[in-house]
Amino acid sequence: MKPYLKSALVILLTVAFTDVHAQIKSGYIIGLNLSSMTLKTNGISSNPETQEGIHLGGFIEIPLTGKFTFQPKLLFSAKGSNYKIDTVQYSLSPVYIEVPLIFAYKFGSDAVKISLFAGPYFACGIGGFTMDSEGALKDISFGSGENNDLKPFDIGFNFGVGVNIKGILISAQYEIGLANVSPVTTVDSKMKNKVIGISICHYSRTY
Repeated sequence: MKPYLKSALVILLTVAFTDVHAQIKSGYIIGLNLSSMTLKTNGISSNPETQEGIHLGGFIEIPLTGKFTFQPKLLFSAKGSNYKIDTVQYSLSPVYIEVPLIFAYKFGSDAVKISLFAGPYFACGIGGFTMDSEGALKDISFGSGENNDLKPFDIGFNFGVGVNIKGILISAQYEIGLANVSPVTTVDSKMKNKVIGISICHYSRTY
């Protein structure tokens, strides 16, 4: 069985044995991405410049045993990076549908709680644009062929810390992509997503 299938099975079993009487909460998220995409071609690294973007979406929080919770999320996330290769400027700005599967540990008082969290994410590219040194914009082409800009699927790991004050969670996280999202193979190109995120989460419903 492939590693990601094993991880998914463990997650499903964990949720299945959660106390069904526990309170499940849901809410929405909005935040800032400070992203870059590392690029290495034939073993030579290009220095990426940070690009700003946003992420937004919703989440569900499922209590587990003790102070642990499981927090699956569904996000629209704008990432990307700017590059200067020799004298040529180039920019990639993909937009992903992203599903982080987060496990959190919470501690503190009823008024203020601290959470430490980590977990994998899965993402699929749905849009975005590229910009060349002349300022011309073009829609990003997702695919596995040499003529495409990026592979459509990404997988990675997310971890961070948050502070919950009266139902408002402010968090900072680091997201590291594990998949090579470059479709170019002729020059041994390797590209991975890296994102520092700042989020505000609002709990809106309890079930």
